[in-house]
Amino acid sequence: VQLQASGGGLVQAGGSLRLSCVASGTFFGENVMGWYRQAAGEQRELVATITRSGSADYRDSVKERFTISRDNANARNTVYLQMNSLKPEDTALYYCNLVVWGGRTYWGKGTLVTVSS
Repeated sequence: VQLQASGGGLVQAGGSLRLSCVASGTFFGENVMGWYRQAAGEQRELVATITRSGSADYRDSVKERFTISRDNANARNTVYLQMNSLKPEDTALYYCNLVVWGGRTYWGKGTLVTVSS
């Protein structure tokens, strides 16, 4: 299984970005896809997760601003993160994550989001 993320970039505070991550490979059963982020000098933190059936969860600081969604059609599992009202403190490397049935975890390479003030 491989995860390929895209969509990062530079945006002014208050702007929006949409991240995408495609999971290629074969996996079965329930799974959870999500986004984590890591700012310079900080630990990686959970941003949002979404189950295969669409149940989503967010860290408090992004609620009402970020929306996670996924597309499971045609066995092409894609997760999105719509980020609105971006703040400088959202600046980080954003990582796509997949946890499959049995607990095995996969990570994509980070995509950089930079929010200027």
